[in-house]
Amino acid sequence: MNLSSHFSPEIWNFLIIPILIILARICDVSIGTVKIIFISKGLKHLAPIMGFFEVLIWLLAIGQIMQNLTNPINYFAYAAGFALGTFIGIQIENKLAMGISLIRVITIKDDADLIEHFRREGYSVTSLDAEGNRGPVKVFFTIVSRKELKSVVQIIKKLHPQAFYTIEDVSFVSQTLVPSAKDRHRLFALLGLKRK
Repeated sequence: MNLSSHFSPEIWNFLIIPILIILARICDVSIGTVKIIFISKGLKHLAPIMGFFEVLIWLLAIGQIMQNLTNPINYFAYAAGFALGTFIGIQIENKLAMGISLIRVITIKDDADLIEHFRREGYSVTSLDAEGNRGPVKVFFTIVSRKELKSVVQIIKKLHPQAFYTIEDVSFVSQTLVPSAKDRHRLFALLGLKRK
């Protein structure tokens, strides 16, 4: 079935084709953005599959532009689709929240309550004494799943609102030290412990 027969040539060339180009570019650039993020997270087995669909969709979009070189709207549609695809790809990755992060927290006052809270929740915490610009500080590190990052930051803000913290993506850890919330609940249940 030829879709162009349902529209006048003007609507087809100046509206439908540009919209299709934008949609194709949104799809292929979103896939490409997520593919690169997956590679950086060590999920290299998914990259070839995503690359196949990325290029297939790109070929469809560029094919339409090559058939309609006289229409400058297609060039803008191509660029707009690229920009929107990049934005949407980043949003998709944020929703997936794959990987793990290192949180480094620096407090001026004693952070024993914060460290105890994280340990009670099942996180591994390393703490040390350090020297800041204004004197002694406490520093602690913990590794968390990115899916739990928001709730962990809320805990830090609640228990130590003046704490300075940084968050870094971690590409590799030598041991499995990052239990998920579900795994921690299951572990507590298996051990017959009640959470406070």
